Amino acid sequence: MKKFVVVFIIIFAFQACKKVPMTDRRQVSFIPNSQLLPLSFTSYNDMMNQTTASSNREWTSWVRNSGERISKAVEIYLKENGNERVLKGFDWEFNLIADPTVNAFCMPGGKIAFYEGIMPICQSELGTAVVMGHEIAHAIANHGGERMSQGLIQQLGAVSLSAATRNQPETTKNILFTAYGVGSNFGVMMPFSRSHESEADELGLYFMALAGYDPREAPKFWDRMAANSGGGAPPEFLSTHPSHRTRISDLNNAMPKAMEYYNRSRK
Repeated sequence: MKKFVVVFIIIFAFQACKKVPMTDRRQVSFIPNSQLLPLSFTSYNDMMNQTTASSNREWTSWVRNSGERISKAVEIYLKENGNERVLKGFDWEFNLIADPTVNAFCMPGGKIAFYEGIMPICQSELGTAVVMGHEIAHAIANHGGERMSQGLIQQLGAVSLSAATRNQPETTKNILFTAYGVGSNFGVMMPFSRSHESEADELGLYFMALAGYDPREAPKFWDRMAANSGGGAPPEFLSTHPSHRTRISDLNNAMPKAMEYYNRSRK
């Protein structure tokens, strides 16, 4: 059983290995859009039906204007570079929810929502574009599908462990499963999540620049976010997100390339 599971994972990993546009990072994602996106759209619609849309017209316009502008610029870029397959089945949607939570999220296929709580930190359409570029990057990089694939592989690993310990005392099994859960979550799943966030930061910087938004706003946004958090974030190794300091440093490192896209967009 153990050998079967290992072989199964290797075969899937080999067949499903893809590259993320612009970063060229190899990823394993074996859930096709034909299965993933209908689930995503249904979940998004259910969530929107259970929330209240914001009545703030200015903030709503920032969200929708930046979303439409960046998504169009990204579509053009991907088609020009032969990556239009990434967009198969996408149906962009940009909404603002009347809720004080300081957050925004993206579901596979381009379903994006902001909460009102993040808008004072955005301060403007330009600041909103920083967050929007990041969320659109999650969709383009297929982070949702990749995370689901990782979860399935993690479950298969647990199956393999179960087979390997079937003759061990119950106490030993419990200890091993606990160790497996902690090791896989903190050693694999959380770092992958942080890598997704870092990749979305980098891609988001390029995407907002392609749409003609000045990418130099991104570090400023994260400075404001850091000030808003008041130092309450968990240690980076226990968080699914990079620290604000790490994000700002990484964004500044990627800025020269982003400025090339920005200057090109203005010609």
